[in-house]
Amino acid sequence: MTLRFPQLLLLLCSLSVLPLAVAQGVKLDTPAGGWRTGAPEGEGESFRQAVNYPASLVNTPAGQANTARISGQINATPKNNEPGRLIVNGVSMPLKIDPAGRFDRPFSFPNGSNSVEVRSPDGQHRQRTQFLNVSGGATPAKLRVLLAWDSDGTDLDLHLITPDGAHIWYGDRVVANGAALDVDVTTGYGPEIFAMPAPIKGQYLVYVNYFGGGYRSDEEGREDAVQPLTTAQVTVITEEGTPSEKMETFLVPMRAVGELTLVKGFSYP
Repeated sequence: MTLRFPQLLLLLCSLSVLPLAVAQGVKLDTPAGGWRTGAPEGEGESFRQAVNYPASLVNTPAGQANTARISGQINATPKNNEPGRLIVNGVSMPLKIDPAGRFDRPFSFPNGSNSVEVRSPDGQHRQRTQFLNVSGGATPAKLRVLLAWDSDGTDLDLHLITPDGAHIWYGDRVVANGAALDVDVTTGYGPEIFAMPAPIKGQYLVYVNYFGGGYRSDEEGREDAVQPLTTAQVTVITEEGTPSEKMETFLVPMRAVGELTLVKGFSYP
């Protein structure tokens, strides 16, 4: 059966609604469900953040387009500074929440169908939305790598080496072969997102660098140094949004600031 545009839009919008008993504790301001064609004219997408320790509570770049952010409110936030849970297209990662229950994360969404779910720290409340992203003919990324980590007030950095020797990192975010570091979150939990529309055949190397931090907020918002151990979560996705999609996730302990770890070497295709 072929769905016409109004039917498809209605279906996508209906997927964004959960029963009130589940969704009442979580409010998703962005992204909105339905059909969209990218950022409206005049809205920018600025994924680079300044490294700032102690880390700010919510850190989305000024002027960020609503089409490239995940924001909202969790009303049932415990007082133990536990993160919420963010699940984007099947990739689960911690979600930074400020003391008032607000969250606001930059995110680079791929073309095609996207799902975003936010859960409260205790898992009792959740909200989910679904939308179709059409970015004006932009080439979908056939290779994406996402980095998240499990401690607040810390900054891990994603580094990719492509088969032609290019090195993509926060100091060189876009290279000649089309690879780019779309998102560089510096305030705890991530994400950082690498994308490549036309991957070169050959061997790729994924590294994670423990750049800095090791702070935690108490109930009054004060930042204290803590044990620096954090666990990096790296997810490698190929052919995202197609029947050939493959996803692998790797967990790597990072024990000290300055540590550089080779997480994964893999071949494409």
